[in-house]
Amino acid sequence: MGMGSDMYRQQILDHYKNPRNKGEMQDPDFSHTGENPSCGDTITVNVSLADDDETIEYVTFTGDGCAISQASASMLSERLQGMTLSELEAMGTDDITEMLGVDISPMRIKCAVLARQVTQDGAKIHEGEEIDRTTTED
Repeated sequence: MGMGSDMYRQQILDHYKNPRNKGEMQDPDFSHTGENPSCGDTITVNVSLADDDETIEYVTFTGDGCAISQASASMLSERLQGMTLSELEAMGTDDITEMLGVDISPMRIKCAVLARQVTQDGAKIHEGEEIDRTTTED
């Protein structure tokens, strides 16, 4: 691990200690909650869409969990602004690990992708799909 990974570790710690966009949202277009039972992480993501009902205008999140899950939610809340729901749907695990910038162990991947999965499922529900529960255990 070189200096570059130290920089990313510092970025993760900064987002964990000083999360961006953490808090409630009045009248979101959609809100969804999910969990990672193996680690105890729980995240609720709130999304406000632009008038086109496709472009993500603003994202907030609440919840508790480990540094990886909370930092990932914070970073994702910034990254999603201006993206479309189609771009959100296309996001994969590699996009999240690249955003975090450090190698994530297989056990921690579920922590890292929780906010993305919750947001994707929330968007599907918003578009009429039925999803009962979001968990990274599936």
